[in-house]
Amino acid sequence: MTNDENEAVDAFERLGLTSYEAKVFIALHRLGSGTARDVASVTDVPRSQVYSVAESLEDRGLLEVQQASPIRYRPVSLEEAQQTLEERFDRERERAFDYVGSVRKEATTEETQEDIWTVRSRERVDDRVVDLLSQATGKIVIGTRLPELFTESIERTLEEQAAAGVSVLTVSRNDEIWERIDAIDGVEIETPPAYREGDQRSGRIVIVDDDGILLSVIDDDGSETAIWSSGSLFASVLIQLIEASDAMRGGSE
Repeated sequence: MTNDENEAVDAFERLGLTSYEAKVFIALHRLGSGTARDVASVTDVPRSQVYSVAESLEDRGLLEVQQASPIRYRPVSLEEAQQTLEERFDRERERAFDYVGSVRKEATTEETQEDIWTVRSRERVDDRVVDLLSQATGKIVIGTRLPELFTESIERTLEEQAAAGVSVLTVSRNDEIWERIDAIDGVEIETPPAYREGDQRSGRIVIVDDDGILLSVIDDDGSETAIWSSGSLFASVLIQLIEASDAMRGGSE
């Protein structure tokens, strides 16, 4: 087979066909129609295997059988085959994700409450921050020294949460972030304690409702790594420690 045909067979396999099914289907389109002998003459599928493979392709709706002597096979049109495979893919996708969704719902909170997760890459941290902010019902505290970490989606989520009555506090000493926060109704901003001025590795901190937290750092190559936890004893204790530390340092200055 040529490289192009090998790639086509591989593609059909990814769509759910076996290697033999893909080869017979391609061979029949090359022939237009043919017997098992004809198919075996233009592909490496043994003649003895062509019958069962053709029967499987017929069950899939990808070829038609003419009850002659010998039996002849004819592939359905490319348009019909494409639609058949697309519908099959959609059904299998729905079946798979419906099952995963049902399993996810059945998971007990006891198993997941104490989980601490790690997120790597700025885009994924962005997504997790927005998700945490969206879950807030009472309070949000978010801090960063870098304006590029204060994305438009985060800014928009803070605005929506403030409009919904959630208390939103931003902590930063960056002038650009201050200007952007000033334009949002209901969102307060404060300068962080002076003892954090020399911090060059922190990325962002998010605290949500006293039981959700995310902390990130900037790696040497500029990438971002975060840990986060929500609805867990770990998150609650860590938030209390951070708030107590700030209160004690603020009182000593």
